[in-house]
Amino acid sequence: MIELKQITKIFNEGKSNEFTALRDIELTLSPEKLTVFKGPSGSGKTTLLSIIGCMSRPTSGRILMNDREITSLPERFTAEIRRHTFGFIFQNYNLIKGMTVLENTMIPAYPEGPDYQGLKKRALDLLQRLGIDSKTNQKVEYLSGGEQQRAAIARALINNPSCIIADEPTAHLDTDLALALVDIMADFKKEGKTILIASHDPLIFEATAVDRIITLRDGAVIDQGNVS
Repeated sequence: MIELKQITKIFNEGKSNEFTALRDIELTLSPEKLTVFKGPSGSGKTTLLSIIGCMSRPTSGRILMNDREITSLPERFTAEIRRHTFGFIFQNYNLIKGMTVLENTMIPAYPEGPDYQGLKKRALDLLQRLGIDSKTNQKVEYLSGGEQQRAAIARALINNPSCIIADEPTAHLDTDLALALVDIMADFKKEGKTILIASHDPLIFEATAVDRIITLRDGAVIDQGNVS
């Protein structure tokens, strides 16, 4: 369980261009659920996900993960939490050009120093499950949009995270590929993973697999009800 208590994020604090991205966010996120953060561009969705995923720190407020406060932990500890707890799927995929699908998939696990052959097998199993094992040795810049997305999902899952965070994952996908993504996320939820998605795409927040929709506007939560 992840709890956010009075989370505020201010950029350029004290300067003429100071901007408050999040305002006193109070949320409790249950495990093994698919939660969608909905809102217009600039509403704070991406900033909130980055704070939940330990990629940035709030200006004020506290974050508790399984009743343990993580807000003030040194970076080496938050990096450990980030690596083991979260898998990230970015809007633009952030795959490394010039490297193969397999190499991109394996990268997040290298800091752990795992057995190479065991890591390679885990990556190949993920790529097969996601239906792009035929592209294993192809450089990522030559993949289609849907193939790049699946490679990004495989990379996000290589460390077997308990929580998957996806930021606008359907922004560059057509309807069929967006629906395929929803099905993939629904399958992972059934396996006990927590899914957090930021999106303003109706194909995402109207999906039957969604358990909860949290609506943001101007950095504040304006609705956080469960899906009926």
